[in-house]
Parts: sequence; C-alpha cells; structure tokens
Amino acid sequence: MSRIGKKPVVLPDKVKVSIEDDECIVEGPKGKLSQKIPYPIEVSLDDGKVLVERPSDNKRIRALHGLTRSLISNMVTGVTEGFTKTLRIAGLGYRAQYENGTLTLQLNYSHPIIYKVPEGIDVTIERAETVQNQPEIPVVLSGIDKQLLGQVAANIRDFQPPEPYKGKGIKYLGEHIIRKAGKAAGLL
Repeated sequence: MSRIGKKPVVLPDKVKVSIEDDECIVEGPKGKLSQKIPYPIEVSLDDGKVLVERPSDNKRIRALHGLTRSLISNMVTGVTEGFTKTLRIAGLGYRAQYENGTLTLQLNYSHPIIYKVPEGIDVTIERAETVQNQPEIPVVLSGIDKQLLGQVAANIRDFQPPEPYKGKGIKYLGEHIIRKAGKAAGLL
C-alpha cells in the first residue's frame, strides 16, 4: 500500500469538499479549487476526512494513488493557508515592476521582458537589498494553486537563469548556485 496514498486528508473546519462524478472540488476561506480524479482511483468523504483508495496493485494505479492524495492535500492547504515562492533577481541594472497583472523585467537585454501573470497569482516586489556587493530584488509570488504557482515561478526564472561566474540572474530564495572561478591568470 502506498505510504502517502493510505493517509487520510484531514479537513479543517472552514473547508468543504464535494466529489462530483470524477472531480474533487475543495472550497475554503481563500477560494475554490478543483481537480479531476484519474479513472481507477476512488475518493470518498468520511467524517471530516478524505480517503483515497485504489482497486488493484498495478504499478500505474499505485502511482496514481499517492499522486491523487497529494493533489487533494495541496488543494486543502491552498484554500486555507495558500502558498508562496520567492524569486531573487540579482544583477547590476536589473529591475522589476508589477502593474495591472503584468510583470515587466529589465534583465540586461535590449528590450524589457513583459510577462502576463495568470489570474490567481499575486506578485509583490519588495525593496532591493545588497548581497555580496550586488543588488538583489525579492519578488514574492503567492496563490492558492501550488501547481500554477510553481509553473509561473519557473517561467519567470527561465527568462534569465543564474550564471555560475557572478551569480547574476533570477534564482529561487535559498537556491545554491555552484560558482566557478572564472579565468585564471595567464601563465606564459
């Protein structure tokens, strides 16, 4: 039995879960999320808990069992607490601005990068800090859908991934970039 899949998802007081056909709908104080349930997996409600069960021990069905339970758990956490991801934009002259659902980035290109942030994701740009003689701009992304939040953060990071020599670029908070030494002094 899947160690993750067999754990019941305990529902907080303010969360309502309904299961209609092959869809699980979770409503809470922060919003409403829904997730399609894969065919052989069965989801049921039992006394303030969501139970996920599987019909057989087929390898694919075992994988779907744990996945479905994790997705439902993430939806419950999202509608009660929400999720956040912090990106750090590091580099001289790098700038970020957020207005009316559009994130505008200046990342050492000849043109600004304009990214339309999907609905349901909130962006907060905090005051720049100086780390190792380099300005860093914290960009905080928050939302209730963990999958969408992670995808948006990955899309923004892909505009300018951190480079290994000076560490310039967009990185996640707490991400460790392995630095290279650079050019050694020429020995002739």
